[in-house]
Amino acid sequence: MTPDPRDFLASLFTAAVEAADPLAAIRAHLPEKPKGRMIVVGAGKAASQMAAAFESLWDGPLEGAVVARHGPIAACKRIRVLQSAHPVPDEAGLAGSAELLRLVEGLTPDDLVVALISGGGSSLLPAPPDGLALADEIAVNKALLASGAPISAMNVVRKHVSRIKGGRLAFAAAPARVVSLIVSDVPGDNPAFVASGPTFPNMSTPADALAIVARYGMALPDAVMRHLRSEQAAAPRSDHSAFARHSHHIIASASVSLDAAAARARSLGVEAVVLSDAIEGEARDIGRMHAAIARETALRNRPFQKPIVILSGGETTVTIAGDAYGKGGRNSELLLSLALDIDGIDGIHALAADTDGIDGSEDNAGAFADGSTIARMRAAGADPRDHLARHDAWTAFNASGDLFVPGPTGTNVNDLRALLIL
Repeated sequence: MTPDPRDFLASLFTAAVEAADPLAAIRAHLPEKPKGRMIVVGAGKAASQMAAAFESLWDGPLEGAVVARHGPIAACKRIRVLQSAHPVPDEAGLAGSAELLRLVEGLTPDDLVVALISGGGSSLLPAPPDGLALADEIAVNKALLASGAPISAMNVVRKHVSRIKGGRLAFAAAPARVVSLIVSDVPGDNPAFVASGPTFPNMSTPADALAIVARYGMALPDAVMRHLRSEQAAAPRSDHSAFARHSHHIIASASVSLDAAAARARSLGVEAVVLSDAIEGEARDIGRMHAAIARETALRNRPFQKPIVILSGGETTVTIAGDAYGKGGRNSELLLSLALDIDGIDGIHALAADTDGIDGSEDNAGAFADGSTIARMRAAGADPRDHLARHDAWTAFNASGDLFVPGPTGTNVNDLRALLIL
């Protein structure tokens, strides 16, 4: 029996999100109880859900706080949940960062710090160094988001313009033992890049950050450039004794979630293939690449035989030139580009969505597309190529009725793309 394409694709998204559920992931990685105090800190889009899961599993005393994004949060009884802004930092984030640093002050070797880290923490934890202000960190963030740089490059810059990123939170906790439990949203699952690595020792230099700024033509405030050229920008290195008792676990990732989506597809009678969990590049270009594979499969039964669902993950980028841009995010932009290239072709159905449930500036995780999407947009009075040129994919998919709005999921293992070819 042929599945309903949208129900089928949505079920794959659900399977991917369920595989990144914080409760099951944390249960498998609970640390040993300390002789001294138990402190929980954390930040990211999944922070409140991770905190709620941890405190439900921990049967000893604990104290702490995590910083989540503004919006719905999981209720916690013993861990305070603070909130701040994403993707552009705000004043509440300053207070959140200050509170996490306060919590790890004055600890002893008998104490344990558990850090619950997930994607989005870079924006949620602004902490400008001496001589810089929140406005400077906001300017850095905006320049990074518009640059088209991959997330790994963005976080190299961020960690050198901070008092908490680049391992500085763990450094401040010394000589306590630190265990980081990480929900990875970065291609390759490098823990130093998730939330700009607040508890992971730095592997880059201020010179690396300056090279990235130059490579992507970013215009940063003069005060930020002076800071990056100063000794103050250097973060603690991995061979420092403060990190000797630091350990980390990647408890959820795109790879695991993609495998879960593939398993769900097979259970529903459709073969599945995973292209990669670490695809990066300009969103509209990656959309065209996925469209080319889908067309070849639909029309020539190669490189895959239909029926098939083709899955991929990773994090694309959107390069914005100037200040004129519309509504949307990388997933909806990727899918609009794909939709243009499959226009009029039967048997192709696609979903691109962020596993945290929010793609860019609006309330959708992404969108659906098929061979008739472009015709529906034009019938509704939208010009899809114009919307793509203006980075306004949300408006185009809203016009065609193709937005995917599951709501915030409480986890974040990057993007999911699923192409069903029947």
